[in-house]
Amino acid sequence: MSGASPVRFDQARERAFEAAREVAGQGFPVVLVRDVIGRFSLVVDDAGKDRAAVRGLAAGWESGFSERLGPYRSGQPVLLASDMFSADAVLNSPRAVEDPDGPSGPGSVRFLDNTVVGEDWTLVSTPEPGSDGARPHRTALYGFKGGVGRTTAMAVLARHLADRGHAVLVVDLDLESPGAGPLLMGRELPPHGLVDHLVEDAVGSAEGLEIVTRTAYVPPRAEDGRFGEIWVAPARGSGIPGIRHSYVDKLNRVYADTADATFAQRLERAVTACEDAVGRDSDTGRRPDVVLLDSRAGIHDVAAVTISQLCDLALLFGSHNEQTWMGYGDLFAAWWASGQARSIREKLRMVASMVPDSVHYPMGGYLEAFRKRAFECFEVLYDTVPPVDVHNAVAALGDEVFSPAFADDLAPHAPLTILFEPGLVGMDAVNAPGWQDRAFVRAAYGEFLAGATPLIEQALTAGRDQEGTRDT
Repeated sequence: MSGASPVRFDQARERAFEAAREVAGQGFPVVLVRDVIGRFSLVVDDAGKDRAAVRGLAAGWESGFSERLGPYRSGQPVLLASDMFSADAVLNSPRAVEDPDGPSGPGSVRFLDNTVVGEDWTLVSTPEPGSDGARPHRTALYGFKGGVGRTTAMAVLARHLADRGHAVLVVDLDLESPGAGPLLMGRELPPHGLVDHLVEDAVGSAEGLEIVTRTAYVPPRAEDGRFGEIWVAPARGSGIPGIRHSYVDKLNRVYADTADATFAQRLERAVTACEDAVGRDSDTGRRPDVVLLDSRAGIHDVAAVTISQLCDLALLFGSHNEQTWMGYGDLFAAWWASGQARSIREKLRMVASMVPDSVHYPMGGYLEAFRKRAFECFEVLYDTVPPVDVHNAVAALGDEVFSPAFADDLAPHAPLTILFEPGLVGMDAVNAPGWQDRAFVRAAYGEFLAGATPLIEQALTAGRDQEGTRDT
């Protein structure tokens, strides 16, 4: 239409869904496909239909699809399954997700999104148990923005869990900015790291890598009589004397898919190899109880795999500012749009990091404002319960209804708290022996540890109960 505004990327998706729903409303199952630059095609399952009649309809569908989408229509905007060589690969793709607003009846809409990066955000799963039916509990620590104290909190949490008798493995997945290894081990790193495993595994040469090391910290005997341990798998190892380390050259190759595995599968193999190495290298043969995954910040492929697929619990760090809420809002909206809200939401828990407490900004007011914005972000992942006749509405939705109240202190949006402490600013923890024992560190992290520890230990107890059930 002359003078009309051009269709933009953000408009194209909803317009494409509108067209797909209209076709589905005529009794056809359809798959809406978006390619890597954002253009749409509509694949129509016409099995069992009169071919001449369908072809007549298809001409109208294609005209309407093209008019709605402009440059965001593909070169083949409408495809009939009967004309395709391998229609089943699209119509039955496990990557296609249901349209929650699609029509009821014989027609349906599924969405298949093809991307260059970031697809793993929408592939939510829980880690599989090992060959013996057991595995460690994995907690990811993630911040949408860097500089929120995530890695320091990870070190404090690792020591606290070790003091409670747990064997803890810290895996540094912040490959572009390694920090967990030096923070916990100083310069006493193993020769190899996660990046070495990723590049060597790609060519079948990962056997024999030294990728974990035990810290020198010796915890006191815990209440249950056990002694804890802390092991570290750094992103970057110390290297082999006399051999150029080439960390950047390796890093440039870790994200590629290989002939036998995607990047997500390769990262899973690397983390599992670290867990296995603890059991192999420990003088007791003890495998880790808890694995802490120090994730890369931002909307990055490492973070996508870590949160969506590698962990049981994801602690989401943030400060109360617009960058934090805009970022988490976009991320949660992507999970909702891809149909992953129910799969991901109970993995998540917010952490309010560097919380101020002063005359000008009292802690209570800050946390209330933080919780309000967190709740607004999380609402897209919660089930919507009609305000009228709530009890019957909840019963109708079934046992899986998940709609925590704003004031629910156990809900994902309820923040665990880390206080702002000036003494932590600029502290060189690597060269400050005993820094975790200082009073200001214990005060800053006390509430965070009190909230995070039960989340992890309850899951450990539940896991042991399940193992006992399997054994009997």
